[in-house]
Amino acid sequence: MTDKILKSISKNGHFRAFALDSTLTVREAQERHQTMPSSTVALGRTLIAAQILGANEKGDSKITVKILGDGAMGAIIAVADANGNVKGYVQNKELDYKKTSTGEVLVAPFIGNGFFVVIKDMGLRQPYTGQTDLITGEIGEDLAWYFLSSEQTPSSVGLNVLLNEGEDSVKIAGGFMLQALPDATDDEIALIEKNIKTMPSISEILLNENPLESMFAAIYGEMDYTVLAESSLAFRCDCSKERFAKGLQGLGSKAITEMIEEDHGAEIVCQFCNRKYEFTEKELNDLILGAVQK
Repeated sequence: MTDKILKSISKNGHFRAFALDSTLTVREAQERHQTMPSSTVALGRTLIAAQILGANEKGDSKITVKILGDGAMGAIIAVADANGNVKGYVQNKELDYKKTSTGEVLVAPFIGNGFFVVIKDMGLRQPYTGQTDLITGEIGEDLAWYFLSSEQTPSSVGLNVLLNEGEDSVKIAGGFMLQALPDATDDEIALIEKNIKTMPSISEILLNENPLESMFAAIYGEMDYTVLAESSLAFRCDCSKERFAKGLQGLGSKAITEMIEEDHGAEIVCQFCNRKYEFTEKELNDLILGAVQK
């Protein structure tokens, strides 16, 4: 079992849609960071949003999504590539709030007001940065607003992370993006909007036997469409001991010497995946020697 994304286009060429099952991605993020329910859902939605944006890219491009609100959640950061890989973290992992009557996990009140930031690194000298206001803090609506205001593309985005009752582990996670292309008529747009308003919840669809095809059926309704591509998705961090060693070396000999004298070594934790890297005194001394030799 793997996470996957399907890309589609209506046969008349007026709409395109992505459907994602990101359950394993979000489950691994929750397990790595040990997030509590509200933090899990917020991080999960951000990871899925980054996967949607990454699916728009090609080659070695990387997309960074930053949810920078003034609420208790703090910053949420996700980085995705064009191959379906994503990593990310939430600043405050400890938020656990639900509506007692429904069990719904609350997110938006703890994100607050702020900015939705997208950074596209396409390997050029200067990455492209787009920024819009957070309009709801629900992340899906904020991504749709980003598409409209920054890319002038009318879009509908749905993101959902459903937790197991009592355990607060990730049961299902995924979402969709639908975009109206330039030739879409007002009547067609109205019909698609009606379909989206009346479709079952994303979590309900994801529990179906063929969830992504079911999502397209709900979105397009009577409109014919073609599936263009299917590709895998995963939580995958590209950190390594070698990369952190270069970072330590960049601090300079004085800072490394202080680590040796005070702690007799160093431990570095990757923010994105929570993996720990240990450096012994000898390894730190070797880094100093390497810096001197350069």
